[in-house]
Amino acid sequence: MHTLTANDAKRNFGELLLNAQREPIKISKNSKDAVVVMSIKDYKELEVMKAEYLKHCFESAKQDLANGHAVDGQNFLNAL
Repeated sequence: MHTLTANDAKRNFGELLLNAQREPIKISKNSKDAVVVMSIKDYKELEVMKAEYLKHCFESAKQDLANGHAVDGQNFLNAL
């Protein structure tokens, strides 16, 4: 992933937008990673993947509960 400073991103904003259509661009500020700029297509795909993963986790948890594979929260915390 290509990285730009915030100042470079500001100075070359049009180029940033064009490049972000091809691959996500990381922007740093004060030598720290701040944000990632990506195409709307990539963003939408990421949101779909997140939703599918959450649905999978929810379905898995429902199956665990239905099969009696549950852990008492207090016992779990006490074991820590």
